[in-house]
Amino acid sequence: MTTLPDGQPIIGQRFRGFLPVVVDVETAGFNAQTDALLEIACIPIIYDEAGRFMPGEALHAHLHPFEGARLDRRSLDFTGIDPFNPMRMAIAEDEKLALKRIFKRLTEIRREQGCTHCILVGHNAHFDLGFLQAAVARTGTKNQTPFHSFSVLDTVTLGAVAYGQTVLARACRAANIEFDGKEAHSALYDTQKTAELFCHILNSWPQMLLDTTEQNP
Repeated sequence: MTTLPDGQPIIGQRFRGFLPVVVDVETAGFNAQTDALLEIACIPIIYDEAGRFMPGEALHAHLHPFEGARLDRRSLDFTGIDPFNPMRMAIAEDEKLALKRIFKRLTEIRREQGCTHCILVGHNAHFDLGFLQAAVARTGTKNQTPFHSFSVLDTVTLGAVAYGQTVLARACRAANIEFDGKEAHSALYDTQKTAELFCHILNSWPQMLLDTTEQNP
């Protein structure tokens, strides 16, 4: 197995050359073309020294709504995000600059891990991919994005197969992963929990198969 200089194995040979990157977005609506992208978080999945899947470096940004963006009040009430809160506005970034920063770091990690592309991992992953692709088109960062244009890995499917649960909080609790509902709808928190769930399922999969076989001889 190929390893990094410190001996830690790389992920490049595990997912057909893809680097799994867990992504969550918080938005001001459901239409990726018209509604604001307000927050994005990305966490690449790598190996630890023992060859088990683990969340890597978290990349995160609060974003200023793009010019002309629609802000749906019901969506804002649901997420609890106030785009014009002075404290939020002080740390929010321009959409293009934030994406370029995140893409640059993900590309560095992708290369370190011997991967050809990043593949988006998400809970209802095509929702996140749709908003990401719309932002890429708006900001002209198609040449910078490391993500595969349509392939995803979805923890809704994995949670349903492993635990019979499709809601993130319920799937996490079924996996004995702590989940604080008060922290939900923060892109960074949801990404961290999705990454923990994804890694837990992958790391537990051989034992899950064994348990299923033993229960159904």
